[in-house]
Amino acid sequence: MSNQDNGIIRKLYNKGLLNVEQEFAKDVHYEVITGSVAYNMSTGESDTDVVGICIPPVDWVFPYSVGGFIEGFGPNPPKFENFQQHHIQLNDKEYDISIYSIVKFFQLAAENNPNIIDLLYVPDRLVTHSDNIGKLIRQNRKLFLTKNSFHKFKGYAFAQLKKMKTMNVKKSRKDLFEKYGYDVKYGAHLLRLALEAEMILTEHDLDLGRNAELLKSVRRGEWTLEQIETWFREKELDLNKMYLDSTLRYSPDWPELTRVLLCCLEEKYGSISKYVNSTVDNRILRKFEQIKQILES
Repeated sequence: MSNQDNGIIRKLYNKGLLNVEQEFAKDVHYEVITGSVAYNMSTGESDTDVVGICIPPVDWVFPYSVGGFIEGFGPNPPKFENFQQHHIQLNDKEYDISIYSIVKFFQLAAENNPNIIDLLYVPDRLVTHSDNIGKLIRQNRKLFLTKNSFHKFKGYAFAQLKKMKTMNVKKSRKDLFEKYGYDVKYGAHLLRLALEAEMILTEHDLDLGRNAELLKSVRRGEWTLEQIETWFREKELDLNKMYLDSTLRYSPDWPELTRVLLCCLEEKYGSISKYVNSTVDNRILRKFEQIKQILES
């Protein structure tokens, strides 16, 4: 889907429903539907979560070499990291929109932020817009996976464990809490995060829909709170061993991720040789030409 008018974010913007302060944010290069739909455990009651990646103007990304910014003098250069707008109603759907700067996205993905990593592994049918830059990011998604995912995903899982024991003020969720003794939505996400960490450590890959039936059984209230807590305690022990045994890299390959990022910027801006080290730039250009050939074949 390479036409710039494709995608949900652009549609909402064209209809005057998306209130972005920086107009460039609407021009996303990679857009996906995420959330419960991506995990195939949607109840049909939730908003549709849509996330996109945009590229700010060149002087925002390279403020020192293009914008004339001098460290310690004058106003700070303009900066964009992300934009969010919730509960946007269009026809019979309600959307929650998030848009990330490509630089912020790469940083969070390299840190193995679970919410960001998942965006790279949604099923193809949920990629609602992607141009060459989006294809480049998605094709290199495994570069972001590291053993740090163990710490990040486990941390997020413990957060779900805490939330599932707290009653939500929303009536429908409150009723479910009173019925089952815990918040089944957070219970399902607890299992999901632990199982995703397992896949990353053992397979160096991620299949978001693999455990859909298991997760839906939790959403239906078929697990007791005690069963979930017991399952998680045992899984945590398994994950500790998987972490030690995993052959996945410990930390990101920063030079390679930098080259991929700069390839994306090269596609957006044209030549960026003026803005980066010439030695690095030559490697970037060679890699970019190889990638273009793959994308065009």
